[in-house]
Amino acid sequence: MSSRRDLFRRVAISMAVTGALGFGALGWSSTLLGEYSVMDMRDPSAGHVHGSAAGAAGPASALSVTELIADPLRPSDVRTVLVARQQTIDLPGGRPFEGYTVNGTSPGPTIRAQQGALVEVVFVNESVGADATLHWHGIDVPNAADGVAGITQDAVPIGGRHVYRFIAEDAGTYWYHSHQVSHEQVEGGLLGAVIIEPKESHAGGFETDVVALLHVYGGQHTLNGRVQDEQVPAEPGSSTRIRVINTDQGTAAVWSATPFRVVATDGHDVNGPTVVEGRTVLIPAGGRADIAVQAPPQGSARLHVGGARSISIGDPAATPPSVRQPAQSLDLLAYGSAASVELDARTPDLRFDYVIGRRFGLIDGRPGNFWTLNGRLFPDVPMFHVREDDVVVMRIVNETGEVHPMHLHGHHILVLSRDNVVASGSPWWIDSLDVHPGESYEVAFIADNPGIWSDHCHTLPHAVDGLVAHLMYEGVSTPFTINGAAGNQPE
Repeated sequence: MSSRRDLFRRVAISMAVTGALGFGALGWSSTLLGEYSVMDMRDPSAGHVHGSAAGAAGPASALSVTELIADPLRPSDVRTVLVARQQTIDLPGGRPFEGYTVNGTSPGPTIRAQQGALVEVVFVNESVGADATLHWHGIDVPNAADGVAGITQDAVPIGGRHVYRFIAEDAGTYWYHSHQVSHEQVEGGLLGAVIIEPKESHAGGFETDVVALLHVYGGQHTLNGRVQDEQVPAEPGSSTRIRVINTDQGTAAVWSATPFRVVATDGHDVNGPTVVEGRTVLIPAGGRADIAVQAPPQGSARLHVGGARSISIGDPAATPPSVRQPAQSLDLLAYGSAASVELDARTPDLRFDYVIGRRFGLIDGRPGNFWTLNGRLFPDVPMFHVREDDVVVMRIVNETGEVHPMHLHGHHILVLSRDNVVASGSPWWIDSLDVHPGESYEVAFIADNPGIWSDHCHTLPHAVDGLVAHLMYEGVSTPFTINGAAGNQPE
């Protein structure tokens, strides 16, 4: 139910809209969505288009997203059943919260697989009234397994099930969450961690490996589903890998009085990670950072995660030192050692602009101050058309006053520069990138995963208000629609 404050805000905006439209104010626009397909989003202003209408192959030649699957004849190496429920969550150390669980808990079970394994997840919706899906955040799954309602599948209704299959190709730290009414279901706790171990034995010299999943339930800051700090017993001098997963709507801060190293970002190892002292590591919404902490010769070390929670590493009986959050943050653009990469972005096949702005408008009769992409309101926004194996460079510009954690599904992204300053550290591979007000990034990727992929802000209410575009491969189509009888509402 809307609060009185929300009602007042809507009335005030409606009055402003009426007045503005009545006087023919410049910059207002109105869009009626109804049921629609992303196949209709073919704005040529997005950038270079192959042929007359890339992605517009006829029914006889188009490849459906449902055909983009893992080997159907290969047996699974890891198989699990995940059951989604809408229920009260009992938070240890906190208050009960009305949200969503997976197998009775939030976060749901951590899925662990070895690199190269075929993972099969049977997803069952037991009681989520608005239907649900599972998206595998940061994992380059085949498009049919991406879990975006209305694009790669229909949302799973109560009593329904859906099978996801993908090969765990890249070792690293990832997570899963619903991509149906995501701004409510993710915030409500329909999520969990995914850890893909390298093929070789547990590498990196870490005696201990722990997950630190951060989430806020109704104002309660939790660590692995508890409104409590955690202790990791560790022998003096031993190293602990802490996999910090930020599942919230804003940036998470990580810091410590004890020196540490950032050994991976968004599931990709950092080349030559150096010791970090007196700096805060900032993790975008949806992003991950693997932090290496060495237990001190005596006592324990404290790693602050997310601001409100911490992890102690070392002697469980000792009280670790605490320190205020450093004002300066670690610049991953220059962190670690440079190394060669297979992606050559000097002469890309395609260049795209993704310019984020804002303006007043009407979408489905709903007035508001909506986000724009390249000056356009959703759904009249760019569809980025590519062919398989294209090298793509994208310029992301934030012309608004808010931070936007940008997330492209299905691809690894290499950061090339920020505000024309070229990356000089370890190759910075990401799938979630904070773009601050006034910033401009150049990033690159190889179009090596055919399908139709969302490219959106992971502050999920921003996506609801139009901050979402799509990447479409030539010759790929989808039979699914949004806002139709199936009830698909991905954002």
